[in-house]
Amino acid sequence: MVLCTLFHCKHHRLLCICGLLLVLVLASTAFAGENIAVYPYLPKGYKSIRVFDSQGRFVGRVLAEKRYWVEIDQIPVFLQKALIAVEDARFYEHSGIDMRGIARALVKDVMKGRMAEGGSTITQQLIKNKYFKGEKTIERKVREGILAMEYENKYSKKQILEMYFNEVYFGNGAWGIAQAARLYFDKTPQELSEMECVILAATPKAPTHYNPLGDPAMIDKRKRLILSQMVSLKMITSRKAKELRSRRVSFTKQGEAPYYVAHVRKKLMEQYGPDIIEQGGLDVITAMDLRMQRLAEKALREGVQRINPQLQGALVALDPKTGDVLAAVGGIDFIENPYDRAFSARRQPGSAIKPLIYAAALEKGYTAGTIFNDAPVSYGRGNGRKWTPKNFQRKYYGDLTLRQALAYSNNVISVKLLDAMGVPYFVDFASRLGLTLNTGNDLTLALGSGEVTLHDLVGAYMPFANGGLRPRSRTIIRVFDRNRRTWTETPLSISSVISPASAFITTQMLKDVLTYGTAKTLKSFVMKRPAAGKTGTTDDYRDAWFIGYTPQIIAGVWVGYDRPKPGGTGFTGGAVCAPVWGRFMRNALAGKPVSDFSKPDTVVRVMIDPETNELATPECPVCREEFYIAGTEPTKPCTKHGVPNQEPALVPQLQIPSQPVQEVEIP
Repeated sequence: MVLCTLFHCKHHRLLCICGLLLVLVLASTAFAGENIAVYPYLPKGYKSIRVFDSQGRFVGRVLAEKRYWVEIDQIPVFLQKALIAVEDARFYEHSGIDMRGIARALVKDVMKGRMAEGGSTITQQLIKNKYFKGEKTIERKVREGILAMEYENKYSKKQILEMYFNEVYFGNGAWGIAQAARLYFDKTPQELSEMECVILAATPKAPTHYNPLGDPAMIDKRKRLILSQMVSLKMITSRKAKELRSRRVSFTKQGEAPYYVAHVRKKLMEQYGPDIIEQGGLDVITAMDLRMQRLAEKALREGVQRINPQLQGALVALDPKTGDVLAAVGGIDFIENPYDRAFSARRQPGSAIKPLIYAAALEKGYTAGTIFNDAPVSYGRGNGRKWTPKNFQRKYYGDLTLRQALAYSNNVISVKLLDAMGVPYFVDFASRLGLTLNTGNDLTLALGSGEVTLHDLVGAYMPFANGGLRPRSRTIIRVFDRNRRTWTETPLSISSVISPASAFITTQMLKDVLTYGTAKTLKSFVMKRPAAGKTGTTDDYRDAWFIGYTPQIIAGVWVGYDRPKPGGTGFTGGAVCAPVWGRFMRNALAGKPVSDFSKPDTVVRVMIDPETNELATPECPVCREEFYIAGTEPTKPCTKHGVPNQEPALVPQLQIPSQPVQEVEIP
C-alpha cells in the first residue's frame, strides 16, 4: 500500500514536471546570441611552474589563476566517449531531457523514499553548473529542463559537450578540463592518455570522492564502471577494457609548503610580471630547506592547536649569513585560510622591538652596563594630555643596567632610553635594519606600537647574529626554463648596518633573556647550544612573539587571532611562542655542530659591579662579566663597595641578579 502511494505520488510528480516543461517550452523565447567561449583559449604548450628547494627536492607547483577554454577538437575523443558512457548514454538521442532517464530515476526515488536521482542529462548538468545552485527541487528541475531544451535548439551536440567540459567542476579547485588536466597530470587536455581520460570522466559525478586525489577504492570502482559502460555501448572492446584496467596512472605530485609556494608565486609576479604565471614552463629553485619547512609546519600546527584551535600563527626561519628563507609558514591550514601571516600580516611586535632600541643605544655610545632608573615618569601628549608608561604588573625595581632592563623587558627604561636617543634617530636606525616604522607613534615605539610583519622583524634581527651584516632576504635563488638551458640568478646582497661590536654585545644581552629573562623556559636549550632572543606580548595579550637565533639559524614565531582580541592571562611570547620556537630549533639544528657567536677584537671583557657600572672590587657583593665596545669600558674601581684607588677584583664571584620576569604591555 505504501509503495503504491509513493509510486502514485512520484508518478503524479512526473506528470506535473512533464506538463510544466511542455507549457514553458511553448511559451519560452530563444536565447540571444551567445559566445560559447567565455574564457580565453588555452595557450599552446602550457606547463605549470615547478618549485624545488635549495637541494633540488620537489616542493610544489605554481598554477595559472585564469580559467581557459578548450575547443572540443582539442579534447580527446576517448574522454568524450568515457564521459558520455557514464553520465548520459543517450546524449546524442535526446533533446535536452531524457524521459527514460527521468523514469529510471523516479523508480530509484520511490525505492529510497527521497529525491536521490535526478535523471539529469549532460545538457542539464551544464545548465545546473552555469545557472543554478542549491537543493534538488521540482521547481529547479523544471527550469533546468526548459533551459536544457532551449540549449539543444540553439547549439549543436558538439557545442554543448564543449561547454560542459569547460564549465564542470573536477575537484580541488579545478574548474573545467584545462585546469583539471594541469592540476592532476600537468598536461594540456590533448596530451591526456586514455586511462587519464577515464579517471577525469569519473570525477564530475562526485568531485570530492572521485577526483584523482580522492579515495582510491571509490575511484577504482568508478573506473571499472566507466569501462564496463563503454564496452556495453560498443565504444571499446572487452579486450581493450581489460588492457586499460591493468594500466597504472601516475598523478602529478600536488606538493607541499603551500604558504611558501604562494609567496614564490607573488615574488615571480613582482620580478617578471603577472603574465609569467600564465605562461608557465619554469623550474624555480628556492632558498627553502624542505626538511626544515616540514619541521616548521609541524611545530607551529601542534604548538598552536595545543593552546586553542581557533588561534592562528606563523613561523619564519632565515639563514643569518645569506638571508635565505629556509622555512616560512603563514598559517595553520592553507586550504581553510590561505592568508599569509608570515609575509603579509602587519601586527604590533610588543617587546620584540626592544632589541633594536638597545642596539641603537650601543651605536650611540651607551653600554650594556649603563644604568637607568625605572621610576615612573609622565610625557606630554599635547592638549594637556599625559602618558605614563608602566611596567608589566605595575612593578618597579629602581636602578637597572641596560642588560638587566632588556632581559626583564622593562617598559619604563625602554621608553626612557628611546627618549634619550630621540625617536628620529631610532626610526632611521630601524630602517637600516629593514623596518619601516610609523614616526607618528613617538615614544610608544619603545613598546612596539609600530606594526611590522613577522618576516621583516626576523630579518631585522639578522645583523645581531651576523656581525652587523644584513643580507637581503631571498626566497628564489634561480629560475630555469623547463629544459634547464637558460636561467636567471638572484645574487646575494649583503650590507653592513651596525658595528660588529654592537651586534655582538646585543647578542650577549639577549642571551640573558633565555637564561633568566622572559624566555627562561628555553634555559635547557641554551645549556646545550648558544642562543639569543626576545619575547613580545602586546596590550591585553593580543599578540605573542618570539624571535630567537643561533649562529646558523634565526627564527621567529607569532601567535594570535586574525581579528585581534585578548588571548587571556598568560598569553605571552614566553609562554606561547618560545616553546614552539624551541621545538622547531631543536629538530632543525639536529646534527649541526654547536658553535658560539664570534667576539670581535673591538669588544673587551670587564668585571663590573652592576649596581654602579664600575670596576668590581673584592668588596663588591655582586659582580659580573660585561662586554664593552673598546674605549667605552669603565676604568674606575667601584666607589660604593671598595675604597679609593683599590685594585679591581681579580677573581670575582659571578652572580645573576634575581628579579621577577616581565613582559611588555602597550599603553
